Amino acid sequence: MRHSRFIRPWPMRVRKRRRGETTEITQFSPKQKQVLSWWCRPENWEAIICDGAVRSGKTFSMGLSFFLWAMAVFDKKQFGLCGKTIASLRRNLLTELLPYLQGLGFLCREKRSENLLTVRFQGRENRFLLFGGRDESSAALIQGSTLAGVLLDETALMPRSFVEQACARCSVPGSRLWFNCNPEGPSHWFYQEWILKAQQRRALYLHFTMEDNPALTPRIRARYRSAYSGTFYRRFVLGEWTAAQGRVYDFYDPERDPEAVPEGTFSAWRVSADYGTANPASFGLWGRQNGVWYRTEEYYYDSRQAGQQKTDAEYVEDLRTLLAGRRPERVIVDPSAASFIQALRRAGFPVTPADNDVADGIRVTADLLKRRRIVLCKSCRDCLREMAVYCWDTRKDRDAPRKEQDHAMDDLRYFAMDLAGEDRGGFAAAWVERKSAG
Repeated sequence: MRHSRFIRPWPMRVRKRRRGETTEITQFSPKQKQVLSWWCRPENWEAIICDGAVRSGKTFSMGLSFFLWAMAVFDKKQFGLCGKTIASLRRNLLTELLPYLQGLGFLCREKRSENLLTVRFQGRENRFLLFGGRDESSAALIQGSTLAGVLLDETALMPRSFVEQACARCSVPGSRLWFNCNPEGPSHWFYQEWILKAQQRRALYLHFTMEDNPALTPRIRARYRSAYSGTFYRRFVLGEWTAAQGRVYDFYDPERDPEAVPEGTFSAWRVSADYGTANPASFGLWGRQNGVWYRTEEYYYDSRQAGQQKTDAEYVEDLRTLLAGRRPERVIVDPSAASFIQALRRAGFPVTPADNDVADGIRVTADLLKRRRIVLCKSCRDCLREMAVYCWDTRKDRDAPRKEQDHAMDDLRYFAMDLAGEDRGGFAAAWVERKSAG
């Protein structure tokens, strides 16, 4: 079946605004063209897998190809669009892709309340259902759907049960599977079961680098290369499936990088809190000045070392002491600390349950530290002490830090995730690099 009318040379001059800059896409790279046309060629691939560096152009080209394929081959069918969350799916893919499709003549109508996108083109109409694959319970959301194809954006961040359930829903004849992701560890199930077995699974595997994205100037490439170090550099810049090892924040020197508390007034205050009874409790006091959040003071209590546990009410009073009359915008607390959250609310504090995703939180924290959106002050000795010994646990088959001396690291992560969510409307700042690139 010929589909040349869907992959003819479309006008390629497209403006995209990113962080105050405008880049123009004048052409697709050879690898992006492979993504756009793989389903038209005689090789009988059942799936496509694109992995590699951040900002390498794989997401946008795959999304465009997916819609071209769906509208060329099918009519009145259902498809799945999957991201880690529906919000991230819209942000990473649809926000840029839908205006482009509309510019090509596609009619796209989204019903957000139903997480449904209806697309029409040249007399054909198909439905695209949006799914979030955040945790193991997400697999139940996609059960019962019959799909003609599914696109999974950021596949490596989704649980295996969700991905396998999404694949199982594709029972329509001619259906195909579309995966893209940035690398994780080499023991990750997707790397082991799909990338290493791509030929066996009849999947076309394409590895992307930043050079495969013609929209990136050398200056922007250099910026992204400088944004990462260690494990994250090897994964997100070199595109390697490599194990996390060594210090988690290996770029940060606890002796060199902390700053003195800046003079002058702060425009806002917040607190991040990791609650502990048998384990240590750690509170960080954050003040904003000139757009930067400084961890100016901290509270750290180790009940084992002190030989006495504290009650929720005592911790509330310790928080008051730390604040010293300052009025915080919010107190960001470990969501599992239900009794402490209630005690804080009864005491009149505005409480926000933290996002406790460890892997995302570490990436976000690293990003904000490197960009100086958050700064640790020399007065926060326990936080700096933990920073120096916070290491990856190489005994596990997934990214996880050692659960040792990590309580200030947890409250630091809570604050970073809250700030990133605020900056990006609920989206962690470290994943800006995971957005499509042309």
